[in-house]
Amino acid sequence: MKILVSVAWHSLLSRKKTVLLTFVSLWIGIMVLLSVEHIRLQAKESFNRTISGVDLIVGAPSGQLNLLLYSVFRMGSPTNNISYQSWQMLKQHHLVEWAVPISLGDSHRGFRVVGTTHEYFEHYQYGNKHALTFAQGRPFEGLFEAVIGADVAKSLGYQVKDKIVIAHGIGSTSFTHHEQAPFVVSGILAATGTPVDKTVHVSLPGIEAIHLSPSALQTIFINPQAQAALAPESVTAVLLGLNSKFATFGLQRELNQYADDRLMAVLPGVAMAELWSLMSTVENLLRAIAILVLISSLFGLATMLLASMNERQGEIAVMRVLGAGPLTILVLILCEALILILASLTLGVACLKLILIALDDWLASEFGLFLSHDILSPDVMMLGALVILATILVSLFPGLEAYKSALHAQLTNK
Repeated sequence: MKILVSVAWHSLLSRKKTVLLTFVSLWIGIMVLLSVEHIRLQAKESFNRTISGVDLIVGAPSGQLNLLLYSVFRMGSPTNNISYQSWQMLKQHHLVEWAVPISLGDSHRGFRVVGTTHEYFEHYQYGNKHALTFAQGRPFEGLFEAVIGADVAKSLGYQVKDKIVIAHGIGSTSFTHHEQAPFVVSGILAATGTPVDKTVHVSLPGIEAIHLSPSALQTIFINPQAQAALAPESVTAVLLGLNSKFATFGLQRELNQYADDRLMAVLPGVAMAELWSLMSTVENLLRAIAILVLISSLFGLATMLLASMNERQGEIAVMRVLGAGPLTILVLILCEALILILASLTLGVACLKLILIALDDWLASEFGLFLSHDILSPDVMMLGALVILATILVSLFPGLEAYKSALHAQLTNK
């Protein structure tokens, strides 16, 4: 077998230009296929980790996808709110470790405004349980202070201590601006690649204050102690972290049957899996394109091997005369194909790993993709095995042609 591999290697070297072009074609095809498959798998995991460490999301009944979209992805609008008393009940529940409220309904120049509490910056996590960090400044403390995401600061050129005016509604254009109560930027969050980057965060009392009448707002400015009375009547949703994961389903059932308010509790992971399934068409399209690219490369390999038969008929005929059987000739052709495909796979994996290492921070901050550098996952290894099997099948045709025609074509002419 060593001799056959050596002969196959030297045979490939004797046809450098043709072999190099075929190798590049295979390498590109394999790179595309491995990239699509790895990014698909990792993007799915990254998508599911847009928010992590949250056991339940509680809101008004509207369907788990809608609740997930507006509470986590800041998309769409809630059909209803839950009462302030329900949030307090959740905070004090013996199974709940922490409860972070979210209040939606306002915006700033197209970016969503979220009313919340300090616990948001302590407990909100993304990716592989990464906590929120501040690129500049600190969390809000005063009534009219705001913390903005990285994309808000980058797009609008904001710095700490800049003033912003919140508008009513969620559209990019609003005719109702709360100019009488501007907010001061107290902090800018580091980029996360999640909807947090496109969010303006303010306190719940701040959300209440901007909706007061001018006279009531003036009272707040004159008498800061009046801020204590600015408790919200309702919140949009609540993110829950539980003391025990085993209590998740029991608490979900309890909240869905809560008698004092209409509540719906959903598991983020289940809702995200359902949302991802809606994008399966795009996912399958990308895989089909990658497979077609690889198939075209494999046909290019078969074409190269067939084209080389005319040049190698003398070589193959001599090998047959020296005692090489039909199976030996066939194995020689297969060895050449396997050398090319294994070299292409090795280089493809190495290049993809280097690209992922180089683009790691950029992919995370710009697209929220937290891609593992471990390319050789079980799915990708299975894909590699299928590529090798497909190469063997494609190479059988030129191998069989070499076996059938080489000896007769040469010896009868001589």
